[in-house]
Amino acid sequence: MFESSFINSIEVGTTKGLQQIHAYLFGNLYDFAGQIRQKNISKGSFQFAVSHFLGETLKQIDAMPETTLDEIVDKYIEMNIAHPFMEDNGRSTRIWLDLILKKRLRRCVDWSKMSKKDYMNAMMQSPTNSSVLKNLIKNALTDKINDREIFMKGIDYSYYYEENE
Repeated sequence: MFESSFINSIEVGTTKGLQQIHAYLFGNLYDFAGQIRQKNISKGSFQFAVSHFLGETLKQIDAMPETTLDEIVDKYIEMNIAHPFMEDNGRSTRIWLDLILKKRLRRCVDWSKMSKKDYMNAMMQSPTNSSVLKNLIKNALTDKINDREIFMKGIDYSYYYEENE
């Protein structure tokens, strides 16, 4: 993905762009890769966006501003709550977040600077308290936006975050 021109064709900050990322990452794994889910899903006791209203929810997220770090993280949180795919939303949305940060702020996240425990706790709190996640991301930002090692490390950490304990 990093070496290919595909990354430059992604529509940054949109649902379509997120669908492109998901399809690229998981097209060989799922027949629904890149497709918006049609079923309701939850994780633990948390219910993600209701599938019946998901299309409208995603339009609202697409329209959210992304000019400051706070706005970008708010948009990321809302996309996480929407959880548009049946599986592997986390990996796709972390890349989506980095592409927004790269385009808008000339920064990306060095995911190795935050522990899995801190990140997962911040994500669970984010629907009601975004400040913990915002601080974690702020402290992990780097200007090495074209550094292959940072990008690949981010992919590795993204898979690590999704591993079951």
